[in-house]
Amino acid sequence: MIRRPEGGKTAQVKDTPEDQTAWLCGLAALPPVPVAFGGSTGLLPSVYEVDTVAAASVGAATAAAALLWELRGGPPAAATVDSGHAQLAFLSERVFKIAGRPLRLWAELSGDYRTRDGWVRLHCNFPAHRDAVLRALDCLPEPESVSAACAGRAALDVEEAVLGAGGAAAALRDGTEWAAFPHGPLLTLERRGDAPVVRPTAAESPLEGVRVLDLTRVIAGPVATRMLAAYGADVLHVGSPEVPEMPGLFLDMSFGKRACRLDLKTAGGRADLRELVAGADVLVQGYRPGALAALGFGPEALAELNPSLVTVDVQAYEPGTPWAGRRGFDSLVQFATGIAAESARAAGSDTPSALPAQALDHATGYLAALTAIGGLVHRAATGGGWHGAVSLAGTARWLDGLGRTDLTAAGTPPDDVLAAMDSPHGVLTFVLPPGAIGDFRPQWATPPPVPAEDPPKWL
Repeated sequence: MIRRPEGGKTAQVKDTPEDQTAWLCGLAALPPVPVAFGGSTGLLPSVYEVDTVAAASVGAATAAAALLWELRGGPPAAATVDSGHAQLAFLSERVFKIAGRPLRLWAELSGDYRTRDGWVRLHCNFPAHRDAVLRALDCLPEPESVSAACAGRAALDVEEAVLGAGGAAAALRDGTEWAAFPHGPLLTLERRGDAPVVRPTAAESPLEGVRVLDLTRVIAGPVATRMLAAYGADVLHVGSPEVPEMPGLFLDMSFGKRACRLDLKTAGGRADLRELVAGADVLVQGYRPGALAALGFGPEALAELNPSLVTVDVQAYEPGTPWAGRRGFDSLVQFATGIAAESARAAGSDTPSALPAQALDHATGYLAALTAIGGLVHRAATGGGWHGAVSLAGTARWLDGLGRTDLTAAGTPPDDVLAAMDSPHGVLTFVLPPGAIGDFRPQWATPPPVPAEDPPKWL
């Protein structure tokens, strides 16, 4: 059933969720933790092994939480994952409803456009990125005008013009072309500094009392911090008054969190963030490389403020590669890495085809959670601050390296994994957090906050 591609192959060779989970934990230098998988598969039909990636990424993050909890006096480290539940969690923003209404996930101008020699994907969900497309292509804010502008140019020309104008775009590439690009590891986690051991206290949940600063938006980073909140962490999302959120998507990604806004271009905003950093255990950030450093929060500054801090960078493209600073989103990375092209071929289509979920985003989110918890485990054992990094493109390479499978019909979602919660926004329907540690089921204690409703303070 499995056909392995010649290019883009990663180091692991076994495809079961159990094997992949153990391999992922090994990347974070964590000891193996028993993880039992059950439930249905086939909820995310694709020529790629999306089901395996969903189960294994959730499994690895859950295993890390189990290990940390054991260090805190919890039960012996072991975990269970319902594979169907993990797959449905990868569809959380598509299942999420506000007062019975689903989210609108794409702006009018976001989409795939034919070019003179192929295809290009434009991401216009944020006003600044939409305006960059209009400037770069000298067109009107109408799909027909954008289509006409793209049709007269080469795909790479459109990509470079939009990126140069400050927007987000990707030309459709073949997987062989992408395999020839420089690549980095799937995840990194390394010690920084000689801070003393931080011995964890006894806790009623794996991450009880752990303070997490969430400086992310748009799925991957928020999935990571949402998972940490489900296991008991105090997660404070720090937004910017100048950077918009997608309101509905923000809600789905913010269960169990608090939210504030800081203008880091002001002295007061930077002072507030310095105080938060000093009291944090974990910082997860999705700024492009160098952006936080330019605001005074580079690695050295963060280590000076808090030598025991665990930091995790979530990027679109792999750290240390030529594209590391490039703007990107899940759909763009699928275009750039050959996933959209091969998915189309497998479906017999002459137009680009996406994965059945924002799988790169969600998997990268759980890998970021694994990295963050791994850092907490290591600082409890040997001290130091810890820094990790993950990327959507690295996750795409992992997915590609698992080979191919036959397209199958969609499976049946598991029972009892959807819930409803009253909130200031109306009744919310959502997917419960996947995974379990013994009898402990992760859960969110609070509904999503109103953006900026909380003070920039730890509880």
